Order: sequence, then C-alpha cells, then structure tokens
Amino acid sequence: MTSASGQYTAYPVRRLDVVLPQPYDEAVRRYEELVPAVDLARFGALGTWEAVREQAEINAPHAFMIYWKADVTGLMATSPSGWKCAEYLMGNHVTAQGMFHHDPAVMLHAPLRTVLYADAEGRTHLNVDQPSSHFASYGKPEVTEVGRRLDRQLADLLELLGAEVPEVLRSAVPV
Repeated sequence: MTSASGQYTAYPVRRLDVVLPQPYDEAVRRYEELVPAVDLARFGALGTWEAVREQAEINAPHAFMIYWKADVTGLMATSPSGWKCAEYLMGNHVTAQGMFHHDPAVMLHAPLRTVLYADAEGRTHLNVDQPSSHFASYGKPEVTEVGRRLDRQLADLLELLGAEVPEVLRSAVPV
C-alpha cells in the first residue's frame, strides 16, 4: 500500500524452530565456533571491497559471522522465568551487499536474528525467521535470490550443528 506519506508491505514470515541435539551450553559453544564474531576493526582497516570479500571468506568459513550477542539468561537472571537463552545478529555483510545494492531497506532484516534457548524439558532450540520469507517481500528478483541463497546457507549451518534441516530451507521456496 502506498500513500503520500510512505508505504507499507504486509507479508507472511515463516519462523523456524529447530531442535539441536546438544545441551544448551554445548550448542551455544558450537554455534559460536561455527559462526565466529566479526572482526570489525580488521574489516574497517581494509582499503578495498575485494579485500573485504577475501577477509569475509576467512572470517566466515560457514557463510555467517556474529555481529551482536545478548546473553538473555543474564539479563533475565532476577526474573521468575528461568530460561537459558542467547540472542544473536548473524550474517555476512558481503552477502548483504548483494541486496543492499538494490535496496538499502533490506538492512531491516540483515543480519539475521537468531535465538538459542533451552526449553522446559532441557532441549535446545534455534529459532530464526526463514530469510527468503523476509527478502522476497521487497519484490526484487535479485534480493529474493540472495534470500534463497541465505536459506541454503542456513540449512548448511543447521546440518553442521547436527540438526534436522527443515525442508523449506533446502527447497528455498519463500512463504
């Protein structure tokens, strides 16, 4: 919907709740091993986009880097909830550039937001919105294609974590 003051887009999002085989602390350790923290100082010191691309391949061997982490367990320590939980922004700015180039608004959904938590039975979950369900909403084929590639990369990461990969990520069909 468009008006003189702007526009809005309503679209469906598919939230994935994937059970990981490891106990929470081990799953967090493994996730952070596979998705290392971004080295912003190093990236900021690089002089060319080609150098940034090369560094991203080194820094993100499995396609993703952590840009931010919140220890939700610690933040909620005095609450009656008792959950173990960590929240992350995970992505790759080289990948994001492939969408940003076409529409800077995509940065609303890049990097991806993920949550790891332990449920009441002690099972560890990884929750994430399916990337293609967000990026298809921009109505640009180039952006949609990057979203589908992110689906496949997310599937690969889940496989490395030992999880059962949701078929919607392998088929990379948006909602």
